[in-house]
Amino acid sequence: MMLRKRAATALTVMALLVGVMLYAGYMDYRSFLATPLQVPQQGWVLQVTPASSIGDIGQRLKQQGVLESPLYLQVYARLHGLAHRIKTGEYALAPDTTPPVLLDQLVKGRVVQYALTVVEGWTFRRMLQAVCEHPKIECTLRGLDDPEIMTRMGHPGEHPEGRFFPDTYHFPAGATDIAFLKRAYAAMEQRLQAAWERRAPNLSLQTPYEALIVASIIEKETAAPEERRDIAGVLLRRLHSGMLLQTDPTVIYGLGEGFDGNIRSADLSRDTPYNTYTRQGLPPTPIALPGAESIAAAVNPAPGDTLYFVATGDGRHVFSKTLDEHNRAVRRRQFKGQQGL
Repeated sequence: MMLRKRAATALTVMALLVGVMLYAGYMDYRSFLATPLQVPQQGWVLQVTPASSIGDIGQRLKQQGVLESPLYLQVYARLHGLAHRIKTGEYALAPDTTPPVLLDQLVKGRVVQYALTVVEGWTFRRMLQAVCEHPKIECTLRGLDDPEIMTRMGHPGEHPEGRFFPDTYHFPAGATDIAFLKRAYAAMEQRLQAAWERRAPNLSLQTPYEALIVASIIEKETAAPEERRDIAGVLLRRLHSGMLLQTDPTVIYGLGEGFDGNIRSADLSRDTPYNTYTRQGLPPTPIALPGAESIAAAVNPAPGDTLYFVATGDGRHVFSKTLDEHNRAVRRRQFKGQQGL
């Protein structure tokens, strides 16, 4: 009888101990979930590779001194069905990140986003150089010519110049150059089509692509927003009347790498498909990546009767109706240049 009582007492004590231990473990687990990771004040970046399991991630965090209990992290992930839903990429951990917040971040794929700004007026090749030089973009197009690049993008036969919208784009580490270009291409298609649908009545341009060519010339001719529609008006009036466009940026583009930064009289008479001093009409393709304002100006030119413009040296232009007026403006510009004005 005494033995049974002692055994019952021992079992009761053991049950109490087990209960206390389970409760203590449960409370420790609850405390773990509510306690932020030991992330440095400046933050920390976690790299999750395709082969990473929740166990691998927990051990890596422990080795870095960020997480105390990888086991609790695994328990929480498996209890909530998250262990096999984690996405790869780079994750920025803030000092106040708790384990549930971390797993939510990993499951939703809230990876670090990097940025690259494509500048208005860049050429396609300048843009491609910037894309391939970005340390977080995987470059697969280096060494390919323009036709091959456009074929890989799914647009065979298209010339790439001007077809990519200048903007700031955000992307995760490991994004490919093709994925980047496709986004910029789609953005330009959307912007150009939207502008074309709002074009001025009786616009002399026949297609959105012609508008893109004009917009690229406007982009290279002036950096003053208030002048863009005036520039567009001159260009379209000259086209309509059969005059040569005679714009220096198209000549410079046609010279390619042979241009040394100083345009000369001989350059203006050197015939290329882009020399608007020797060839009538628009050049065959855009000459740069035009921004939204230049595109809008191309399809909504300012009314008027000016047919000429000359740079004043301060980023602006003087517009003239007649060749005599234009020549006087050119002489004034040359005189100021000689006087150092």
